Amino acid sequence: MFRKLSVEFLGTFWLVLGGCGSAVLAAAFPEVGIGLLGVSFAFGLTVLTMAYAVGGISGGHFNPAVSLGLAVVGRVPPASLVGYIIAQVAGAIAAAAVLYVIATGKADFQLGSCAANGYGEHSPGGYSLTAALVTEVVMTAFFLFIILGSTHSRVPVGFAPIAIGLGLTLIHLVSIPVTNTSVNPARSTGQALFVGDWAISQLWLFWVAPLIGAVIAGIAWKVVGEEA
Repeated sequence: MFRKLSVEFLGTFWLVLGGCGSAVLAAAFPEVGIGLLGVSFAFGLTVLTMAYAVGGISGGHFNPAVSLGLAVVGRVPPASLVGYIIAQVAGAIAAAAVLYVIATGKADFQLGSCAANGYGEHSPGGYSLTAALVTEVVMTAFFLFIILGSTHSRVPVGFAPIAIGLGLTLIHLVSIPVTNTSVNPARSTGQALFVGDWAISQLWLFWVAPLIGAVIAGIAWKVVGEEA
């Protein structure tokens, strides 16, 4: 279990550092910034690379919602769930701390949203609470459905990280304008702690909605995906 929790910490660390780091450091870099497309691919690539690197040890969740969804379908023992979530949140917070140290090394750095998730006036596109809630529930549900399907025993071995990484890329392409894309309570928590204020007060949504989406996906998979 120590090995599993250690790589969940490291995998979540890499997801937050790579994904949020691309948004904070590289998205709007003058003339050569990677933009929304680049940030979306960065998030997808973090999951793809770490799923190949350590997925064979822990399952490569890197996300409390993923762990919950897998528990719903019986692929993760309920007794392991709390440990996984603690390791993931710790990894996200550690990555957010490293990113903060790097970002504040720029003389004219302004904290801004620092890739935190938000709705209403803190949504990148000004989307409402309802829009943010629906987006996060639906996107997380489909993300879990992709994970459950691509890791099933009837699917050729070795390709799941590609489907999962591209799935997360697509999710970001759709939903960054709405919430800055969470679908991952750990990722949201790390950034919110360093932004503080509004990010903390809105953090509840980015726990509740992804977890609801994960449960919906787990139930749906048991109905249509599992063999009798």
